[in-house]
Amino acid sequence: MSSVTSGAPAAASTRVRGADLLRLSTLFVRTLREDPADAEVASHKLLVRAGYIRRAAPGIYTWLPLGLRVLRKVEDVVREEMAAAGAQEVHFPALLPKEPYEATGRWTEYGPNIFRLKDRKEGDYLLAPTHEEMFTLLVKDLYSSYKDLPLTIYQIQSKYRDEARPRAGLIRGREFVMKDAYSFDTTDEGLERSYEVQRAAYRRIFDRLGLEYVIVAATSGAMGGSRSEEFLTPTAIGEDTFVRSPGGYAANVEAVVTPVPEAVDYADAPAAHVEDTPDTPTIESLVALANARFPRPDREWTAADTLKNVVLALTHPDGRREVVVVGLPGDREVDLKRVGAAFEPAEVEPATDADFAAHPELVKGYIGPQVLGPNVRRDAPTEVAEGEVPERHSVRYLLDPRVVAGTRWITGANEPGRHVFDLVAERDFSADGTVEAAEVRAGDPAPDGSGPLELARGIEIGHIFALGRKYAQALGLTVLDENGKQVVVTMGSYGIGVTRVLAALAEANHDDAGLAWPAHVAPAHVHVLATGKDASVFDEAERLATELAARGVEVIYDDRPKVSPGVKFKDAELLGVPLLLVVGRGLADGVVEVHPRAGEAVEVAVADAVEHVTAQVAELLG
Repeated sequence: MSSVTSGAPAAASTRVRGADLLRLSTLFVRTLREDPADAEVASHKLLVRAGYIRRAAPGIYTWLPLGLRVLRKVEDVVREEMAAAGAQEVHFPALLPKEPYEATGRWTEYGPNIFRLKDRKEGDYLLAPTHEEMFTLLVKDLYSSYKDLPLTIYQIQSKYRDEARPRAGLIRGREFVMKDAYSFDTTDEGLERSYEVQRAAYRRIFDRLGLEYVIVAATSGAMGGSRSEEFLTPTAIGEDTFVRSPGGYAANVEAVVTPVPEAVDYADAPAAHVEDTPDTPTIESLVALANARFPRPDREWTAADTLKNVVLALTHPDGRREVVVVGLPGDREVDLKRVGAAFEPAEVEPATDADFAAHPELVKGYIGPQVLGPNVRRDAPTEVAEGEVPERHSVRYLLDPRVVAGTRWITGANEPGRHVFDLVAERDFSADGTVEAAEVRAGDPAPDGSGPLELARGIEIGHIFALGRKYAQALGLTVLDENGKQVVVTMGSYGIGVTRVLAALAEANHDDAGLAWPAHVAPAHVHVLATGKDASVFDEAERLATELAARGVEVIYDDRPKVSPGVKFKDAELLGVPLLLVVGRGLADGVVEVHPRAGEAVEVAVADAVEHVTAQVAELLG
């Protein structure tokens, strides 16, 4: 472990006419040689080890001077492109009243995912997870005419979400910095124009930051709206799975729509028949028994011919618990992310023993559709008046879109140790609807016919929504149009996870030794190292650092007198400044070393060093 020395009482950062000069002898930083115990991914490990952030609590981090410098540079790029796109900056409080969120239903919909608190007068407040309501009310308060629109305003501010499992450092935290922008228009055509302007601004932002990204179709979820796209940066440690095809289709896996097969003619299908199927605890064992004892005349049974019925429990925002059953081909698994998106804002989990006890008709391991959905009426009154339809109390049943009319299946017979064969969809059972719950696999056809899908993982760094009139309607945001008629304003929402972008940059720019920042976001452009004990080395390093700063080059100067060259080099590699200038033994021969963070050193004459380094920095900054 290496740390700053007490040093002289000089300031850690000096502005020398042009740019900052940071001196490691007084800079508030401590580097670590070992990875933090709770860190799982490279960005988390290295940002902590290099002294950019420190953990305050699970999913909550303190920003140190070097980390703040990088964060501010990311914010600067965002601000510049927002201004170029015609957006104006505002700033809302993080502590917000309950009432606006109650009006839109999100006080309840967010469930346990927001931080709620009361003031001393028992008033209800929340720490803002997002600010749609506040933006809407602000515009309602100030604008009343179509002449005031279109308008786009934004903020860069901390958000708070009570993540059940914060992980990966800044990638999924409970407090994070976000840029959220909102557009306000009177027409759908206006919203489309505003959406495209912001979409183009996002492309410029991520291009300038040097982040690889893919734009994918996404679900709108609790936000609502008619259109939604995510900007993902591909990485193996990403939490989001997305798909793309050779023909250009790209979507978050939650948004993939299964191509629906044509219905099958079942006129010649045999009648359904229940058979004993002992010792078949798995799909594989069931298929093996089926082919051995009940062979099909046309081909062998496969796992894709079995109908798996998965029991899930939904906890709705109002606390109501509902049991649903999802039917899907037995060769597919349920994807919990897709299920979560399908049932949002309800929270989804596998059914518990208590859920099964409340529904004794669900025979675990042998569930069939005959006792589900619209196929049954249970708990109906024994006497029903003529012409009256008895009330139905059944478990809701939803099918994978591949289960189309005429397909025939092996599935549970709702009796232990027994399955039903040749059960035909629509002839023998039906459902309450369909649901996109099954996993998407590599090689599946793209919904638009553009070829087979490939799967990849990524970090969500931006998300844009065509919100429409959901929030304006709920909060009464209207303006007078050209004809003096009140019209509801239509809105767009455009978010960038600023702290997550920083983590994504760290993930994409590091090696085994440490961080390797691109020049435009690095905490400094040049890291000057004085290596040796001779006073002349420190004098020359000081002169070079000062002259570079005067030229507008941002410098970190390792002026620590009692730290070995080995430690200084390790710290320089860990901190990740893009260019190193080493003043050491070569000074006696009139040369210094200049090299990229992970490149080969080049000897440069001392007299030429400032010009050489300044030119290299200019080239790195483009």
